[in-house]
Amino acid sequence: MKIQFDKMEGAGNDFIMIDNRSGDFPDSRKVAFVQNYCRRALGIGADGVIFIEQDEEFDFAWDFYNSDGSHAEMCGNGARCASRYAHKIGAAGREMTFRTIAGPIKGQLTERGAKVQLSSAQLPEESVGIEVDGKHVSLWSLNTGVPHAVIRVDEVKDVDVEKLGRSIRRHAYFAPAGTNVDFFTIGDDGVVRIRTYERGVEGETLACGTGCVATSIVAGKFFGKASPVALKAASGEELVVYFELKGAEAINVFLEGGARLIFSGWVDDPDI
Repeated sequence: MKIQFDKMEGAGNDFIMIDNRSGDFPDSRKVAFVQNYCRRALGIGADGVIFIEQDEEFDFAWDFYNSDGSHAEMCGNGARCASRYAHKIGAAGREMTFRTIAGPIKGQLTERGAKVQLSSAQLPEESVGIEVDGKHVSLWSLNTGVPHAVIRVDEVKDVDVEKLGRSIRRHAYFAPAGTNVDFFTIGDDGVVRIRTYERGVEGETLACGTGCVATSIVAGKFFGKASPVALKAASGEELVVYFELKGAEAINVFLEGGARLIFSGWVDDPDI
């Protein structure tokens, strides 16, 4: 079967986009396809695959997979890319609502690229201390569609994200599901710089939208950062997070940034 795809990126997070509104791509082949074609150098290469599906209630539904073939509840940068892609293929207008595992998501195209509204998040009351590789690590744990552990560091460029991130991601405190791990610092210029170890990709990615949201909420509650918060990802791209802190929740949460088509193509998968 010949499969048409677009390759898109949002702040350095890259995704394979497939229009499956016809339903021709069988669910039984999705995991193997994702694992094969997300491989760098040996496939198309991507952090994940997003299938756009028909939905009876909303403009469309997405079926999102991490590069290891696991389902993800939510992905902020993926949601922004999905918004642009859905508009490109005629599945939605410039404003839309689509179904995800984490619930319905509202998206819109903007001058920056795309902006999506994410679900409200419960605020952590205080930091948590865990022992990692013989050292004490203080972090904030919260869920912004997927779980995140947020850690403030002196300088993000000096952090061994692969090693420390992997240890925290699989720490017993976060069992059995594990967590994404975000390391951030607030510069003298007020910009939040962030690096993220992503669960499901099992390594550092160039950006993480839900990680930027989690970090912005922590920076807002515990370090006085007012909304909107500008964050610079490992890719060097900027993402902007909007939110309101109300009681025990962060509400009216939005993520805005670039969403770019890199190239289009097709693959011939004989197993489909």
